[in-house]
Amino acid sequence: MMAHPNYDQYWQDRNYLKHINKFHPQVLVVGGWFDQEDLYGPLKTYAHLKKMNPSHTHFVMGPWYHGSWLRGKGDSLFNLNFESNTSEYYRKHIEMPFFRKYLKDESEREIPKVQVFFTGANYWKTMDSWPSHKVSETRLYLHADRTVSFVAPRAAEGKLNYDSDPNHPVPYTNERTVFRGHKYMVEDQFFAAKRPDVLVFESDVLEEDVTIAGNIMADLYVSTTGTDADFIVKLIDVYPYNSKSAMSDYQLMVRGEVMRAKYRNSFSEPEPMLPNKPYRVKFDMQDAAHVFKKGHRIMVQIQSTWFPLVDRNPQKFVDIYKAEDSDFSKQTHTIYLNKEYPSSLILPVLYEK
Repeated sequence: MMAHPNYDQYWQDRNYLKHINKFHPQVLVVGGWFDQEDLYGPLKTYAHLKKMNPSHTHFVMGPWYHGSWLRGKGDSLFNLNFESNTSEYYRKHIEMPFFRKYLKDESEREIPKVQVFFTGANYWKTMDSWPSHKVSETRLYLHADRTVSFVAPRAAEGKLNYDSDPNHPVPYTNERTVFRGHKYMVEDQFFAAKRPDVLVFESDVLEEDVTIAGNIMADLYVSTTGTDADFIVKLIDVYPYNSKSAMSDYQLMVRGEVMRAKYRNSFSEPEPMLPNKPYRVKFDMQDAAHVFKKGHRIMVQIQSTWFPLVDRNPQKFVDIYKAEDSDFSKQTHTIYLNKEYPSSLILPVLYEK
């Protein structure tokens, strides 16, 4: 694997989706919004199967970490309370009816094509497909005053920079642990927000619910003093202050993803960045079904290390697997936040509940 750092023929041959040319059984694709190991798998598998045979494809996403839909109650995840036994509900009301209908022919009722749990508001929603047709791609813009809003920046100037040192990386968790686990998926991100190498953007208090249901994209305009850089973007739900709640002022990561800038145009053919030149870096942050409740805030954090969840980028255009210690150096990264270069996230806002 280390001999193939790019998406070359070695990896293309191992992309199983292209080998699924036709299928005949009814398929139930199941995944969890807090799956620390494989969020990508069920989302992309479902999208592919839906194109191949939509009448035979069913999809379920719940508030689970890896495999937890198969065991336990599924009523909570650390500080998060889902207000119902979601795993038990899945096994009894989704999985068993699916098996009874398609293996035993014992059920006359239709099995819904899509059943998704919305975090933040804690409810199940049945749909005809995922994402919903009632979604509007809406840009959440980042501003130079460290705010986010659905209004584009109007100023001709506007940017923020930060120094990123791969020898002192931002950790992916505040725990002292040698086991990755799954807590980091729901961990309070305040520990990262305090660091000078993490940019934090925050909305005003929401005056109404904002519901997202589908794919999230990051669309950044960036530059660096080096020749490569990672950009980690985290979309966060900030809970209001409540002295009686474990979620008071909590910064819940709804979705977080990384993009190595040398792959901004192609995962097969990496390209260096020219120092101090602005580039557009747009990437898939995966899907989410989440309600940012009235009274909450929406936060975006941007950083360039997430260690050791993501290997350190030397911030130099080299084969990282062969990099020397001397290749790892501190660099300054800039996020552009103006009319010409309006960095944003593209959110799938559900406009009809």
